[in-house]
Formats: sequence, structure tokens, C-alpha cells
Amino acid sequence: MRATLHNFAKNLDVTDLRWMPDDGFSIGRLRIELLSGLTVALALVPEAVAFAFVAGVHPLVGLYAAFLVGLITALIGGRPGMISGATGALAVVMVALVAQHGVEYLFATVVLMGLLQIFAGVMQWGKFIRLVPHPVMLGFVNGLAIVIFLAQMSQFKVPGTMVDTGHGMGGGEWLSGQPLYLMLALVAATMAIIWITPRITKVIPAPLAGIGVIAALVIGFGLDVPRVGDLASIQGGLPSLHIPMVPLTWETFEIILPYAVILAAIGLIESLLTLNLVGDLTGKRGGASQECIAQGVANTVTGFFGGMGGCAMIGQSMINVKSGGRTRVAGIAAAVFLLLFILVGSSVIELIPLAALVGVMFMVVIGTFAWNSLTILRKVPLIDAFVIILVTVVTVMEDLAVAVVVGVIVSALAYAWNNARRIHATTRGSVTEEGAKVYEIHGPLFFGSSDGFAELFDVENDPEVVIVDFADSRVVDQSALQAIEAMAAKYEAAGKRLQLRHLSRDCHRLLTKAGHVMVDSDDDPDYELAVDYDVRTGVLGGH
Repeated sequence: MRATLHNFAKNLDVTDLRWMPDDGFSIGRLRIELLSGLTVALALVPEAVAFAFVAGVHPLVGLYAAFLVGLITALIGGRPGMISGATGALAVVMVALVAQHGVEYLFATVVLMGLLQIFAGVMQWGKFIRLVPHPVMLGFVNGLAIVIFLAQMSQFKVPGTMVDTGHGMGGGEWLSGQPLYLMLALVAATMAIIWITPRITKVIPAPLAGIGVIAALVIGFGLDVPRVGDLASIQGGLPSLHIPMVPLTWETFEIILPYAVILAAIGLIESLLTLNLVGDLTGKRGGASQECIAQGVANTVTGFFGGMGGCAMIGQSMINVKSGGRTRVAGIAAAVFLLLFILVGSSVIELIPLAALVGVMFMVVIGTFAWNSLTILRKVPLIDAFVIILVTVVTVMEDLAVAVVVGVIVSALAYAWNNARRIHATTRGSVTEEGAKVYEIHGPLFFGSSDGFAELFDVENDPEVVIVDFADSRVVDQSALQAIEAMAAKYEAAGKRLQLRHLSRDCHRLLTKAGHVMVDSDDDPDYELAVDYDVRTGVLGGH
């Protein structure tokens, strides 16, 4: 464990904790960061309240989570510019736990979830996010954009008509007539302001300008439209230390462990994918393992302060980046502003029309969706186009974690199939002076190509000595070892010998470890001598 911690500390890039932007801090930069944080905080309020309703907990449970998770990850997270808080992807998993066991079990689960994420970070498992192919990333972005869009539809329903369905809030009566037209007009006006503002001035972030103008218009003219206060009151005090009131028994652990594992996995997947996306937008790399630890610390602390936990939020992160936020100051400011809203500014924030916030999120949807993926579907390989669509659909229908896992599995199977089809052998100039026949193998030998490997040989008509040349091939896994042994056994049964030539060092080590390679001399591939190795059979039991 000490060695693992030492390696993690050694590999941790301290520049990821920097506060200064590349061009240095100035009054103008500080203003941009603070205004960006304010914009994010305003958009966080209805999101946190809505996700709390989905999970079946009090709105303050969601708001406290948004504050604590956002603050801690902004301080020590792996990517300046990212925003974290309560998310819908986690809320839909929490609802069953809360319904069956109560909110105290949720707090205990969030603590365990955080500890698991810290462990994942210490073990540097975050690096495995590199295995996510680009088509999966495109599907993730598109699916999440659609999910954000669909989440805004609840704001077009009459306040107070939605009911608890046991899986969040559902049902409800749609706005109609003049209220609907007014809502649509205000949403469109907000989007127009956000689009126009950067062309006029960059003093104020465009989303903040949209929210401010529409809020002033609604309040000034007393327009009767749904407002933040119609969702729920956000007034409250400081979050206080709260030990989860659950029995410290093995039964409790058995209840919360499955939920904690799922929540930890979903939280890390969404956070690390958002880390990569923000990195692409800002041109800066992030620390995956550092982000895992930051998310874990944030959730552990949140569980002890009555919050529902959270992870990175792609929508809010996009708002921050588009508003100019590039350092940790923006994320910290967003968390502090959110806390101020709860403590002293609830009466003002509750007057903000939901239409303005919906307009901001619609612009986030437009900016998040990878529109170029629609044009490249005909240009990329068919399997990649299928993966993009598949991950998008599964993200919308199920959740992010399932979608990413499905996408990676399909991509891996497609890669394995393509490599399995590559294996073949040539026998040109195949007979040596000693009368041995040489098979030159091309393509990797692994589980997918082992059957094809067996079909390359003509045991009955081959001479007494057959040499398999691996100069253009690699022995990859146990299935490859089994295929080599099985072929050697066939030649042995026919009274013939199978030898291996031009093994790379890694292949030689693999075969030697398994006990297949018989070294009849002092020669070794490390000395770069061309040596033919006999194959020992019966090592793997013939199965």
C-alpha cells in the first residue's frame, strides 16, 4: 500500500493544482472567473432541486451536495474549469435506496461511495478511461445533450402538478395557451441574448446576460410565469456535521455496498469523460487519478454533511468554459455563490424565471451536441457509426455507465473480430536446405484468431520438420498458447516436429513461462540469434 501511495504521489502533476492561468491573473481575468462562477451557480439551483426531487429527498439535500462537491472538486480536482454537483445520473440510482431504506442509508452510501472512489484514485484506475474509444465519446456527448434537453421539459409543466412516481417526479399538466406561448417566447429571447451578447461585448458572460435581462423583464413587468421559487424554497442554513444514523452492522453494509459500487462507477465514468471533454475544449490535459481522489473526498465529506453526493456535470462545465472560466476560482466562486443563495439570497433567486434558465440549458445542449457526428456517420467505418448511435440511445434510455460499458464492449469485440480476420500464413520459399517447411505467420495470434491459426497447417502432407515463423506475428494470450500446443500435438501424433522461430522477447517470455518452449542450447532471443525452439506438449492439459 505504501508503494502504491508513493507511486501515486510521484506521478501526480502538481501543475494540475495551479491557481494562476497561463497568462497570469489580472482584474479582468478575476472578473471573468467570478462572473462565470455566478452564472454556473444560478443554473445549479434548479438542477440541484430537480435532482433532489428525482432521488426523493429534500431540496436542501441536493443543494448542499452541489455546494460541497462543487467546492472540494474545484479545490483539488484534476481539471480546472470543471464543475461538479448533484446529478441526475446518480439520482436515478438513489431513488430506490431512499424509497426502501430512508435518507440516512443514502448518506451512509454516499460516504462508502466516496471511499471507493478514493481507492480507485490511489490505485490509479482513472487511466483506464483511455480505453474509451472516440465513437463512445461522441455517443456520450450526444446522449447527454439529449438528456439535458429532455430534463428541461418538466419546466414546461404547470408548477405543483407533478407527482412522485416512486422513480422521481413524473406526470404533471403541460402549460397551454398564453402561459405556454409566454414561456416559449422568454426561452427564445434568452437564447437570442446569449447568441448576440458575445458579438457586442465580452465584459459579461453571455448566459449571465441572458438570465439578467429576462429576469429584469419578468420582474419589472410582473409577468406571470413559473419561477425558481415555484419548484421549492431554497432557503436554509449552513450544512452541519451529521453522522449517518444507521446501524453499524454487516446487514447495513450488505444493503449499501451494491448501491455504493454503482454510484462510484457512474460518478467516476461521468467525471472522467467530462474531464477529457473539458480538456479538449481548453487544450489542457487533466489528472484522471487526481480527479478520482477529489470526487471521492468530496462525496465522503458530503455524506457526513447531509448531502446526496455528486459528480462532474457536463452541462454546468460547458456553461463555465463557454463563459470564460479557466481556473479553480470559477468553480470555487460557483460553490460560494450557491451557499450565499441558500443563506441570504433565496428571496431574490426564487424570483428568477425558469424560462431564462431553460434558455441557458438549451444553448448548452446546442453547444454540447457533436453535430459533426451526423455528417461523419457515412464516412467512418460502419461499426463506429453503429457505436455512436448505440451509446447515444443507451445513454438516453438507461444511464451513462451502462452506455459507456456497452460501447466499449462492442468496440472491443469489433476490434477483436477485425484482428481475427487478419491472421494468415505464407509458404513461399518454404522448404529449407534441411527439408523443413516454413510457415510465415502474419497477424496476431489470440483468442479470436486461434481457430483460424489451426486451419493454416497441412499436417498430413507436411514434412517431418515444420517451422512456424512469428517474425510478423505476436503470441498474445492463453488461447494462443493452447492453439500452439494443440498444433504441436497434432504433428507429434503424426511423428513430426513443430518448431517456433523469430519469437519476440515478450512472446518468448510468455511461452517460456507457460512451459511450452524447449531450449536445447545456450542461445536466447535476447542475443538476437535466430534459434528454432521445439514445443513441449501436454502443458495445458490438451483443452
